Parts: sequence; structure tokens; C-alpha cells
Amino acid sequence: MPGASASGYGAAMARTKLPPVTTHDKDVIGGSLRELRRGAGFRSVEAAANAPSCPASRQTIYAYERGGLVPSLAQFLQLVEFYVLDAPHGKGAKSEDDLRAHGVAAVTLALTLDAYHVPRALQLIARLGPDGRADG
Repeated sequence: MPGASASGYGAAMARTKLPPVTTHDKDVIGGSLRELRRGAGFRSVEAAANAPSCPASRQTIYAYERGGLVPSLAQFLQLVEFYVLDAPHGKGAKSEDDLRAHGVAAVTLALTLDAYHVPRALQLIARLGPDGRADG
């Protein structure tokens, strides 16, 4: 194939459609973001979106929290960082230590979800290692 390297990395590859994100994963991701927003002292999505350093619009945050959209892992991490580290914490916000712990828990939980493919990546890493070789 013209332009393909000797290793074949330039060769065309058929695309496979990823399975849809489960309702469970959508609920976990949206619920985590909602709890972090509230923990940061934002009673409404609009208040969070109006903060100068907020990385997402009001409509996007609503869609994430309600499960209509699933943020990319990068967007999820940006929102967690915003709520925990960057946002001005309002009245009724959790203590800094509690909010940080909640942020760690949210990221850790998200990384276990099939929506972000980390479990699949870890399984592949294990199979790629010397002890994961198939016999024969």
C-alpha cells in the first residue's frame, strides 16, 4: 500500500463501532460531577458555568449531569479539577480536605468504568506482558 510503513502502521484499518456507554456509567459519571459541583458550593449548574474558569457551558454541564452526554475523560478531569482546585468555593462548600477526597474518589471510580476504556487497557497491558503470552 502506498505510504504504508514497513510495520504496516500507515495501512488502512477497518473501524469498529464501540459499544454505547451504559446507563449505569452515565449515571455514575453524571452523579459524580453533580456531587462535586454541590460540594464546591455551587447550588446550580448556572452558578458553576458562570465562574470565570469553568471549562464547560451550562448546557454541557446539564447534559453531563443528566446522562444525555458523556464527557471525554479529558473533559471529566477538567471539571473535577475545576470543582476541586480552581473554582471559588461558595457558601456551604465542603471543607477543602473533604472536597479533595471526593475528587480523588470520583476520578478513581471513573477510571473503573467501561466508558473510559481503562479496564480494557489494563487487561491488554497484562496480556502484552511476558506472563500474558498465549501458549503455542
